[in-house]
Amino acid sequence: MILKKINLINYKNFAVAEFDFSTKINCFTGNNGVGKTNVLEAIYYLSFTKGYFNNIAAQHIKHQQDFFVIEGLYNNDSKDINIHCSLKKGYKKIIKKNGKLYEKLSSHIGTIPLVIISPYDSNLIIEGSDTRRKFMDSVIAQLDNSFLQELLKYNKLISQRNSLLKYFAANHTFDALNLEVYNEQIIPLGEAIFVKRSAFLEKFIPIFKTRYQNISSGTEMVDLEYKSQLHNAKFDELLKNNTQKDRILQHTSHGVHKDDLIFKIDDYPIKKYGSQGQQKSFLIALKLAQFDFIKETSGKKPILLLDDIFDKLDESRVSKLIDLVNKDTFGQIFITDTHRNRTENILKKSNQEYNFFEL
Repeated sequence: MILKKINLINYKNFAVAEFDFSTKINCFTGNNGVGKTNVLEAIYYLSFTKGYFNNIAAQHIKHQQDFFVIEGLYNNDSKDINIHCSLKKGYKKIIKKNGKLYEKLSSHIGTIPLVIISPYDSNLIIEGSDTRRKFMDSVIAQLDNSFLQELLKYNKLISQRNSLLKYFAANHTFDALNLEVYNEQIIPLGEAIFVKRSAFLEKFIPIFKTRYQNISSGTEMVDLEYKSQLHNAKFDELLKNNTQKDRILQHTSHGVHKDDLIFKIDDYPIKKYGSQGQQKSFLIALKLAQFDFIKETSGKKPILLLDDIFDKLDESRVSKLIDLVNKDTFGQIFITDTHRNRTENILKKSNQEYNFFEL
């Protein structure tokens, strides 16, 4: 999948902008605040129908304007694909593929496979389980839209069940039959999500471990541990046995919405015991494994976005990343950097075509 060009209107700091891209490496350079990362986020938006750094849609509209438009022209197997994304304040977001409107935005996910590596990824380590679940689910969803639909439906039902529990508490009442109606819908969805997450990690973890060893050349061992309440009990039993607890808490305390992905180094949590360098290597390996998994499963090379990562890597890690580029592991790559000379010197060591955009 190749992005040939992108047009921006009233998107973040851009009033009007158009970029024509190289099929291999595209670099955006310039001072902080000129919009380098905004271009990458616009590219991300065309794949996921939302931003990576900020998913509040209205905040992607340029100040003092009331709409934005992003249009991307892609080429896939010699066929052109036009993706249009627009939002006007007070209206629903619009996503079109070749002029045809999507009824559900979620139907678009997976059409344009993409992976981003950014300093923002450190949130995967420092934040809560919700961030790591979203990472896991985003990889699966790019390859299995039925999983995404199950997940969206599950989360909606959990929200409704929680609202019912709050209603019971506020009105000093309880209707077991009404609660059971939600349980019967939630249980098969939760079980299906658990099975798909488990199957994904069984294939993903070995890929991740290999990537880490290639990047770090370290002697330490890394691992990902899938933590789920469904490992030790059936979902229907969990809901039934925790009804009283849920009534007290006024929310659903058990289910796959509580799952987590534990990051480990030498069998200890990397958040507490990993050095800064080890954590950087861990996160880059995680994202490159995401790239590999999508590529192997779909047969397509995802677009790769590298946001300001040369500034965060030592020379050894940069050298290994360039070696990967030379092996033609990747397809199209987009890079941001504040220092053009640094990036150009790095890319001169590669044998790939590249384009520079000075912002």
